[in-house]
Amino acid sequence: MRDLRLKVLRESGKTVSRKARSRPESTQGSAKNSPAGSPAHSRHTSPAVSRAGSRYASDEDVSDDYDDSVSCSTFSNDSEFVTDQSQGPTWESRLQDRIAELQDRKRSNVDRREKTIAAYLHIVKHHFAGAEVGGSLAEILSALMRSVRTGGSSVEKALALQAVQATLLTSPSEALFDDLYTPLQTACEDEEDSDVKAAAIHAMAVAALFGGGSEAAAEEFLDYLISIIDSDGEAVGAVDSGPVVTAALQSWAFVASQMDDIAEQVYDAMEAFVEQLDSRDVEVQTSAGSNIALIFEAARDEEEETGEPLRLQYDPKKLISRMAQVSKPAAKQTSRRDRRHLRKNFASIVTSLEHGKGPGYSTSGRPASNPHTGGSKVEHDQDMSEFGYREKLRIGDTVVVVDSWSLLARIEMIRIVLGGGFPTHFTDNPTVSDLLGNPQTEQLSISSLTGGARSKKFRR
Repeated sequence: MRDLRLKVLRESGKTVSRKARSRPESTQGSAKNSPAGSPAHSRHTSPAVSRAGSRYASDEDVSDDYDDSVSCSTFSNDSEFVTDQSQGPTWESRLQDRIAELQDRKRSNVDRREKTIAAYLHIVKHHFAGAEVGGSLAEILSALMRSVRTGGSSVEKALALQAVQATLLTSPSEALFDDLYTPLQTACEDEEDSDVKAAAIHAMAVAALFGGGSEAAAEEFLDYLISIIDSDGEAVGAVDSGPVVTAALQSWAFVASQMDDIAEQVYDAMEAFVEQLDSRDVEVQTSAGSNIALIFEAARDEEEETGEPLRLQYDPKKLISRMAQVSKPAAKQTSRRDRRHLRKNFASIVTSLEHGKGPGYSTSGRPASNPHTGGSKVEHDQDMSEFGYREKLRIGDTVVVVDSWSLLARIEMIRIVLGGGFPTHFTDNPTVSDLLGNPQTEQLSISSLTGGARSKKFRR
């Protein structure tokens, strides 16, 4: 069995953003100075208890793209922070002002710190500020962690934790993990607010991969997350907290998706995930199901690569039957919206287990030739072509095809950290570019551009 290894995203020593890679060589000089990459859902733009958008397309949908339009932070009025660049300072100068304010606590109070962190976070999310943040990385993180430890409100602490996530994704570090992890874990265990606990879990996941965490540290973190999931949150003082357990499930998938070998981790994890299929929280149920699908995907990849099957203690057929039952909750106990959410998500997971596919795969078909456009009449099943992968992420005029649970886990975490700033970082941030690898992409169809195809909102 292979040793546990984190995927190395910076093999060349330098990473280059997608925008820089698309330029001619003569114009890429500045891109070479981009910060080096790093090996690779609480949300900034909405509280952790917010309902996440459904991940998967139903077989009836023609299109299931995400729209990249997202509203700004609900913690503050962004009009207080965003200045028209034609009439005022640039975002770079405003960011430098916010960085200075973060470090100056002598004349600050809780309200002022909340607004400063919210403004800093908004700028870092919606602009790639690698150079600006990288030049003061230690000082910024020190100021944010001080708010995490001694902040005067749960909002200040949650915002600071979300800012830590965005900061590390903007400018990764190889040497800060030890300084960050312990106070983040303390916040997760000692704070009473569930949003703060969930944000701390997400921050630990980001720090493990972008703060310089070792392979052993990543392995220990996965075990820590399983203790939270297995105890329904009790391990961190959050008994039956859906947002906290969901954050642990999301973080497990994110970190595990960047490991070449999770064989040593999957047995305890599978047991915990299967138990959470019976949770009363819909997001916990769907996240647990997604993680089960990710483990089976990893097992298939392991067998293809080594020829040795990764034997799991659960029969896929029995799990499929179990998930079919979970996806049909009693009407009196579950809202219509939650029932629909469960059906769509578990339909995708069941299809994955049955056919060895990634998320959102549709086995429904359409004629390989259309008699109404001059083709021959379809007479045999083999003349039908499946719709295939329909889990897609729209970024500008590009559509990313999400064809693996591993890729979905990384996309979900980036969306949690960056919200509506995802498109900018997808193009400009080499760390995000390397984290997603080289996913299959499509150009947006003319019908989508003209409104002919229905698209899904790019949710926070």
